[in-house]
Amino acid sequence: MTHDIQRRNLVKAGAATLAAATLGFPAIQARAQSRKFAGKTLRILTWSDDTGLAVLRDIAQTFEEKTGCKVIADRTGGTGDMVAKLKAGGTRPQYDVMHMAGVGAVSLAAAGLLEKPDLNQLPNLKDVDPRFATGADGFGIGYLLWTGGMIYNTRTFKAPPTSYEEMWNPKYAKRVFLPPATWTDALDTIVAAAKITGGSATNAEGGFKKLAELRDRVLTFGENPTQIAELFRSNSLDIGGVYAPAFFTKELKDPNSGLGATYNLKEGFYADLMYTVIPKAHPGESEVANAYINHSLDPVVQGKLAEDVLNGPVNHKAVLSADAKKSPYIIKPEQMGSGAVIHDKAVIASVRENWIKRYTQTLS
Repeated sequence: MTHDIQRRNLVKAGAATLAAATLGFPAIQARAQSRKFAGKTLRILTWSDDTGLAVLRDIAQTFEEKTGCKVIADRTGGTGDMVAKLKAGGTRPQYDVMHMAGVGAVSLAAAGLLEKPDLNQLPNLKDVDPRFATGADGFGIGYLLWTGGMIYNTRTFKAPPTSYEEMWNPKYAKRVFLPPATWTDALDTIVAAAKITGGSATNAEGGFKKLAELRDRVLTFGENPTQIAELFRSNSLDIGGVYAPAFFTKELKDPNSGLGATYNLKEGFYADLMYTVIPKAHPGESEVANAYINHSLDPVVQGKLAEDVLNGPVNHKAVLSADAKKSPYIIKPEQMGSGAVIHDKAVIASVRENWIKRYTQTLS
């Protein structure tokens, strides 16, 4: 309100006085320059879970405040739904920007449905690890590392388990959970099982055979993280994975929840780069879409997002709070070494549908 009164008074003072007075109000000048997209609209699509809410709070809302652009958001269940929504729109997509998992970005890029971001309009990209900067043949810009490890019962385990193979211990029969077939975490679980048997993402047959041993030992699949949290709280589950600690941001802070999580596993933890993409023929202006993507990489935005959803920032200059720096559930840039399993997106995209079917058949 004070700034608005000051600006009205400056206008009344005349052009010369305005020019001189503006020099005395750098905050006003900066605000006027930063709100360059006032009156414009950006339509985005993100997830319906807590990660999607964090996108709205930490990226979309702060972008609105900084630029004056109105962000209209839609939310949906998963990357598969996002791909379906965009394809259903045909040549008239509803969205300017979409946040999704890497597999979805690769799929949409291959289908010719995406516009390449203008890297010249993304100055924050210079502070992003090159491994996480771009993907999907240049159509996707990484903004977050979705990290998955082992979830365990702190009443059952005095120390965190050190291998996914612990899920196969007979004493946890009917007290194990696995991720649902359509989630990227299920693909990670297949690879984890394959690694236990000496295989890999490109040699996963042993993994399917290993998973078959769990067919009668799984209590549930984790379609509903809230339900999983309650099963741990009621001491009905002992262990599960591959699954993201991000689903349990509140519970992991509560010693009475019975929930623990670890990334320190012999077979490694899984890091899936989340992408921001721009649909081809999107309704809004590309300059605004690129500015939004650049804002998602801002160091302050990156730090806040990582802390809110317990996931890894891609900007190595991310501003993390003291608590976030100490959190074992937020993967820091320096931890992205040999312990991080990062899939070749093209390989995973090529086997995804087949693996979903086989995972379902193996465990049903």
